[in-house]
Amino acid sequence: MSTTKKSPVLYWIFGLLVLAAVLSAIYYTFYYASAPVYFAIGNGRLEANDVHIASKLPGRIEQVTVKEGDQVIKSQLVVKMDTKTLEAQLKQAESQVLKAKVERQRAMAIVEERNSECKYAKKQLQRTQDLIQRNFASEDDLDTAQLKVETTQAACAAAEAMVEVAEASIQAAQASVERLKADLEDSSITSPISGRVLYRIAEPGEIVASGSKILTIIDLSDVYMTIFLSEMDAGKISMGSSARIILDAVPELPIPAEVSFISPLAQFTPKVVETREERSKLRFRVKVSVNNAFLQDHIDLIKPGMPGMAYIKLNPEAEWSDIL
Repeated sequence: MSTTKKSPVLYWIFGLLVLAAVLSAIYYTFYYASAPVYFAIGNGRLEANDVHIASKLPGRIEQVTVKEGDQVIKSQLVVKMDTKTLEAQLKQAESQVLKAKVERQRAMAIVEERNSECKYAKKQLQRTQDLIQRNFASEDDLDTAQLKVETTQAACAAAEAMVEVAEASIQAAQASVERLKADLEDSSITSPISGRVLYRIAEPGEIVASGSKILTIIDLSDVYMTIFLSEMDAGKISMGSSARIILDAVPELPIPAEVSFISPLAQFTPKVVETREERSKLRFRVKVSVNNAFLQDHIDLIKPGMPGMAYIKLNPEAEWSDIL
């Protein structure tokens, strides 16, 4: 009669599985069961909004001043576009402004000349009328003088119209100058926020179209965790309710936070969050935002995507436990 010996490896595997189960139970007890009864609990990941830096104008990238992972501050120069073409266009537009101003001066001089001719024609008409009364001029002379007045008045109106055209040309040329100056200013792209560079999509020398993404920056001024609570817990919290976030990576460091959003509409919990039984219940989406002062002090520690637990006070009078 033969007996089969079990391999020691199987015993080791079984022992490791038992140890893993025990450690999981301890973890569950520490993070869930030890929480005060006046707290709502939810799991999630740290999140932050992405800001895409793009070129307003098509052109060649001259310089990208930051790398992936760099910290940037608001209004910091991050991208410089090639501006040689714009600078040439600006010089041309400025010369058009000068040319239009010269044309206006010329038109104004013609207006003065036509006004003088009109005054003289009116005086000639008055003299002709006086001579007719004294029988020293004919009706033909009067008609000629009247026609001269009308002709010079029409010439005055035409000259004044030339001045208006010149004014319009100046305004159009000046508008082109202002547009090109704005385009030159937009060619130096600055960061609209303080944050961290997530992606560097384009490199110096590349030609990009209008609106093409060059950088993606994470906005670290608003880091939050989205959790889903039952209608019972959601009904007991309010905007500004005190909260704590415990990250899996650093459980010894409770992160101060507060409720910044509570969904007004219940929804089914996403499949990636909880079990099938819990998905069958309606839940409320709640946003828990990290304290801004804590963010500034731990800017290198806080990384979007880190998983953890959020604890929210259901009773404002409740005290935080030692682990929170």
